[in-house]
Amino acid sequence: MKLHKATFTVETQAGKATYVDITPQLRQIVTESGIQDGLLAMISPHTTCAVFFEEFAHDYTDDGDESLQADLNHILKKIVPDHTSADTYIYPGEAHYRAVEAWPNAAEYLPEGDRKALWNGDAHLKATLIGSSQLVDVTNGDLGVGSTGYFYFVDYDQTRARTRKCQVTVFGI
Repeated sequence: MKLHKATFTVETQAGKATYVDITPQLRQIVTESGIQDGLLAMISPHTTCAVFFEEFAHDYTDDGDESLQADLNHILKKIVPDHTSADTYIYPGEAHYRAVEAWPNAAEYLPEGDRKALWNGDAHLKATLIGSSQLVDVTNGDLGVGSTGYFYFVDYDQTRARTRKCQVTVFGI
């Protein structure tokens, strides 16, 4: 059995959930692995990010989101409203604010000391609901999915733009 690991980055936007089609990167990683039959695991190590499998929708909103992503955002907003005030969610509490303020890189998380930058409880909950990993079959050196199935990496944290990682492991023969 062979094992191949890879990591790639995804750029996200501030002000909206960022969805990125990662299917091409996954196919490239399978090719580079040389594995013909096995499994591919993709994982987001970030607590406000998720990975999921969905049909490519072909239709886009005026904001540039695929229609299924817009629908998913609409449903998730009903279940998990945006974190718009300190009273929206219990998280983050005073102990968390103080812990982040004590970090050596606190300014990265709290620009100008603004605690509102930590109002991303909704992003944590949405990522938990969608899930931070996916496992897919590898058959004949390619992803074992149909022609309309695509994999997406999404960052639900709208507080700032970031560079995020997606970790991939392919194992098999």
